[in-house]
Amino acid sequence: MKITNVKTFLVNPGVAKNWLFVKVETDAGIHGWGECYTQADRDRSIESHVEQLSRYLVGRGPTEIKHFTYSAYTDFASKRGAMDFYSALSGLELALWDIVGKALRTPVYDLLGGPCRDRVRVYANGWAGKAPAESAEAARRLVDTGFEAMKFDPFPGPWRPILTPQEERETLEHVRAVREAVGPDVELLIEAHRRLAPFQAIKMAHMLEEFRPFWYEEPVSARNLDALAEVRRAVLMPVVTGEELYTKTEFREVFEKQAADILNPDICVCGGLLELKEIAAMAEPYMVAIAPHNYNSTSVGLAATVQLCAMIPNFLITEYFVNFEEESDAISREPLRLENGYIRLPTEPGLGVELDEEELLRRPYRKFLKRGLRQYYEEGP
Repeated sequence: MKITNVKTFLVNPGVAKNWLFVKVETDAGIHGWGECYTQADRDRSIESHVEQLSRYLVGRGPTEIKHFTYSAYTDFASKRGAMDFYSALSGLELALWDIVGKALRTPVYDLLGGPCRDRVRVYANGWAGKAPAESAEAARRLVDTGFEAMKFDPFPGPWRPILTPQEERETLEHVRAVREAVGPDVELLIEAHRRLAPFQAIKMAHMLEEFRPFWYEEPVSARNLDALAEVRRAVLMPVVTGEELYTKTEFREVFEKQAADILNPDICVCGGLLELKEIAAMAEPYMVAIAPHNYNSTSVGLAATVQLCAMIPNFLITEYFVNFEEESDAISREPLRLENGYIRLPTEPGLGVELDEEELLRRPYRKFLKRGLRQYYEEGP
């Protein structure tokens, strides 16, 4: 079996994000679907990377997955990776696993050690409002649908060297409103999007302790792991990092510096399924848990994440964007099903989902509006 063609589908699902899917075809009539992480208006660049990387695939066997990713990094990227490259590489890698699973008529998780569980726990994202009352009401509705864990970012943006006393109070009131709305047993995952300086991150963590956060995600950037380790040593809640890191090479220092309790790599950008499995294996002896990030569709991106979560022993929880669910289901012929905050492992071969090309073509790429550069004290989009 040889690869004959690679197609890209850059679509807009009606939300403030485009999705990029890849379809890898073979001469055996078997195809595989993958998804590339996308962000803002770098989508065309990522799509171009997919098209160029297809030169390394057409005419080769789909089982040569490790050789492809190694050659792509060492030859195509000349060992100089970036988000655009890793997003494209990850999407193609996922499509190859989908082909192999379909060819062998088994889910991908059976090819890499088998399942450690029969369902995968998820937390809700994409639900919170700007005002505390709005978030509180949305959180109540999530609990009614069965979610027992939800993530949101209560901090003002963009990057802040320091929060004003009013901003600190507003952040606390936002978290307080959600906690009071959902009660004591629902897990609240606090996100900071790498916006805080270390001292501010530590101060806010101590102020947030009364609300018992499940975790503290990216209080500072992983590009300064000494600063992140400083925060981890000073706070009493688990610190999460990983979505801005690629491949096991970049995660190595996180372990060495003991900078995080939980890692959240994204399968659609960290290097793909096998790379994330290897990152998870590295984390095991350091007693670090894995909670994959998934700012992708709840179709291919989530399906690949579920395959990974099924087979790693140190899995904790993964991300589910509730505002992506409707459109993801519309483009999927066999959508994943959420049941009370869990997803049952699919038993279909490959990644377990199939996309509808006609539906993809009905949702063309959308270029976003101009966005002004601003400081943290300026108003604007």
